[in-house]
Amino acid sequence: MSEFDRRPPGPGTSQQATLVALLDYARDAVVRKLAGLSDEELRRALVPSGVTLLGMVKPLAYVERWWFRAVFAGEDVDFPWTDDDPDADWRVEPGETTADILALYAAEVDQSRAIVTASSLEDHARKPSWPGPHVTLGWLLPYMIQEVSRHNGHADILRELIDGRTGR
Repeated sequence: MSEFDRRPPGPGTSQQATLVALLDYARDAVVRKLAGLSDEELRRALVPSGVTLLGMVKPLAYVERWWFRAVFAGEDVDFPWTDDDPDADWRVEPGETTADILALYAAEVDQSRAIVTASSLEDHARKPSWPGPHVTLGWLLPYMIQEVSRHNGHADILRELIDGRTGR
């Protein structure tokens, strides 16, 4: 992930560019909250649910894949969960490294950015089996901002339990 310019987009910036900048800020914050921690600290479960900092990044990668690639772009993509194991995306497997999960997240974000760049706010989701309301990019970008930001709040709490910091 790139270093993010924390200044808001300037006057005259399009609504789409503003939403993308806000989403990118939230995405980059996810990675910043992990900075400086060991692999052991990133895998440490400190709350009853067992969620870990690293274990929150993995499902965020799949949230990107689901909404941008599967729902919006209509791509046929794989997911780790099954009916028998619906929370597989939240689990960091022993063979998965921090670098692996961060690379997965970065790759999915890059795919999402490419889809957004090729679309307009009025474009509708292409997934024919989507059962909900007509999803447009104009709906999806704010939805993803709140989704990633909500997880950033959880990450702040976990980070504070680990070393007293909340990340930035």
